[in-house]
Amino acid sequence: MNSYMQKKETVERKWYVIDAEGKPLGRVAAKAAHVLRGKHKATYTPHIDCGDYVIIVNAEKAVLTGNKLEDKMYYNHSMYPGGLRVRSAKVMKEQYPTEMVERAVKGMLPHNRLGRQMYRKLFVYAGSEHPHMAQKPEVMEIK
Repeated sequence: MNSYMQKKETVERKWYVIDAEGKPLGRVAAKAAHVLRGKHKATYTPHIDCGDYVIIVNAEKAVLTGNKLEDKMYYNHSMYPGGLRVRSAKVMKEQYPTEMVERAVKGMLPHNRLGRQMYRKLFVYAGSEHPHMAQKPEVMEIK
């Protein structure tokens, strides 16, 4: 018996909405990365981008457990001397909630060309509104 290998031309993509309100950031990111990779499908093929589109709403209401609001740090460097910028998770949640969720999901995807292709199918919004109603997205629950 042969294994089924999907071709990129035959991939059928769906749209899913994940509501992050009151949910731990890590669980939201893990579920989103799982769907973006396509691992929830029986036709999953590791070397093909067979994942679906994911919309995450209410990013500003995602929860960080424990002391992560004070202890977790986000680092950026401009590549110039002294160009390190450090922000706490509390600052990121208040000022850049979408970036915080995007970074969490991006870290769970493959770090190569295929991962960058998967990452383009992620849409994160701070509020509960999103402009993708025409795609008829299905609601995905996180336990």
